[in-house]
Amino acid sequence: MSESNPLAGIKVVLIDDSNTIRRSGEIFLSQAGCQVVLAEDGFDGLSKVVDTKPDIIFVDVMMPRLDGYQTCALIKNHREFKNTPVVMLTSKDSLFDRARGKLVGADQYLTKPFSKKSLTDAVIMHTQQKESDYGY
Repeated sequence: MSESNPLAGIKVVLIDDSNTIRRSGEIFLSQAGCQVVLAEDGFDGLSKVVDTKPDIIFVDVMMPRLDGYQTCALIKNHREFKNTPVVMLTSKDSLFDRARGKLVGADQYLTKPFSKKSLTDAVIMHTQQKESDYGY
C-alpha cells in the first residue's frame, strides 16, 4: 500500500439510493485508492456484492424496495459474505436504530453526512482487523 493511496486494492460496494451520497462516497474512497462499485438499492446491491466479493460494504438504511436492515441481514445470512464487514449509513442516529443495526449484523453505524476521513477510517478499521484475524 502506498503513502498516497493507503487503501489501494480494497474493494468496496456502496449501496445508497441518493445519487449525491453515492458520488461523494465514490470520490472519497477512490481518492484513497479503493475500487468502488456503486448500487442504488438493496436488490442492485446484493447482485453487486455477489459479483464483486468486496472487502467491505456500505449500505444506506432508508431505501425503497429493500431497506438497509433487510439488505444487511441477507448479506450476513449468506455463508460466503457473513464475515464481510457491513457499515450502515444513515441520518437516523437513535439508540433504537443502532440496536436494530446490531441485530441484523451490522459492524458499524456511520451517520450522514459522512466525511472522507470517517469513510476511510471505517475501511481501515475493518480491513486491517480482517487481515489481523488471519495473522498478517
